[in-house]
Amino acid sequence: MTQQQAAHSHVFLGAGHEKSERKTWIVIGLCGFMMVAEIAGGVLFGSVALVADGLHMSTHAGALLIAALAYTYARRHATDGRFAFGTGKLGDLAGFTSAIVLAMIALLIGYEAVSRLLSPVNIDFNQAIPIAIVGLLVNLASAWLLSGGGHDGHSHGHAGGHEGHGHEAESRRIDTAQGALRLEVFEDGVPPRFRLRTDAGDGTQSVPRLAMVETVRPDGTRQGFEFANRGTYAESIDEIPEPHDFIVRLRLLEDEAVHEVVFSESDHGDHGARAGTHRDNNFRAALVHVVADAAVSVLVILGLIAASVFGWVWIDPVVGMAGAIVIANWSWGLIRDTGAILLDMNADLGLTEDVRKAIESDGDRLADLHLWRLGPGHLGAIVSVITSTSQECNFYRAKLERFRSLSHVTIEVQARLPGLEGAQPAAPQPASPTGS
Repeated sequence: MTQQQAAHSHVFLGAGHEKSERKTWIVIGLCGFMMVAEIAGGVLFGSVALVADGLHMSTHAGALLIAALAYTYARRHATDGRFAFGTGKLGDLAGFTSAIVLAMIALLIGYEAVSRLLSPVNIDFNQAIPIAIVGLLVNLASAWLLSGGGHDGHSHGHAGGHEGHGHEAESRRIDTAQGALRLEVFEDGVPPRFRLRTDAGDGTQSVPRLAMVETVRPDGTRQGFEFANRGTYAESIDEIPEPHDFIVRLRLLEDEAVHEVVFSESDHGDHGARAGTHRDNNFRAALVHVVADAAVSVLVILGLIAASVFGWVWIDPVVGMAGAIVIANWSWGLIRDTGAILLDMNADLGLTEDVRKAIESDGDRLADLHLWRLGPGHLGAIVSVITSTSQECNFYRAKLERFRSLSHVTIEVQARLPGLEGAQPAAPQPASPTGS
């Protein structure tokens, strides 16, 4: 195991962690202010409805406090060695807890609605409707603060900040006897071309001396590429035809070894289609609390107006039951998703299959594979490969490099002796964890 392999980060927080933390604390301040104002106003003016809504707001603020404290604790202890895989999953634990609180709120609303349906009570519409409207405005303001117009990057982005195909460089690291290289498909506002440079740890760049670069597509089609020196990198003269789904075979001058890296259209699915991998469940739980409260406020306002205009007193508890069902449904979705993460269920079956194909593309066999979520946009993987070749861990690490959400990978290579059906684990290489 090299020094580079041994030293890797265990910070697996989401890309927008600190921004989400700040927003959640701001919303708590807003809810706390409204809570104090409503309770104080209710006591001063003798309004039971105001006091009740203030107490309801306190449960809302309390649920958001769980999210805020989880963000703060996870950030402050992100590098704490006591956490074997960092604090990225603390947000999922907070989301699970918030989901339980949501479920309890749904039960309480449902119980109160049934009680009022069986034993109707008089409603002071002149007080109840304005309070419900104020509550709705507070919830809408909270939702706006939390969502920020949907441009935070947790829903569809990933830890590396890539947002889509067509404006980014798909990059691969290649370890050679002459040092590490970086090969990328560059297409930022220009036709796609290969760019190749050295990948020195000190940030310096130079142009490697190439003997051969060719692509091999799934149908066997081969294409050779000539490169021009651009100063700090070499660039292919010819454009790269779509789709970008091929193996690149590269050989340097004064080096007989042929190095292979894989580019695949499925790379984009790693951070685009698989939104669940990158979802911040702590932020999601906070937003669900706010949206659920806003939805209930809308239903309550409609119910109170109908009851006031048409005298349908029964509609108020019916609307309450509908709100309870909506909240319970959202709560179950949170419990299901966060519970699966806390139990280390397979985080992405599609990515698991892509990893399997990448490892077995050269005839090797995947003996064991475990994939689980470490935090928003970060997955851990344990890979055990059985091979009849003399390839080392770095060879398989290069194959997996395109899956950018794989932030902590441990690879074991077991030799399969020629002529034997089964694997011979007598001479396995040491497990090699990496961080990306």
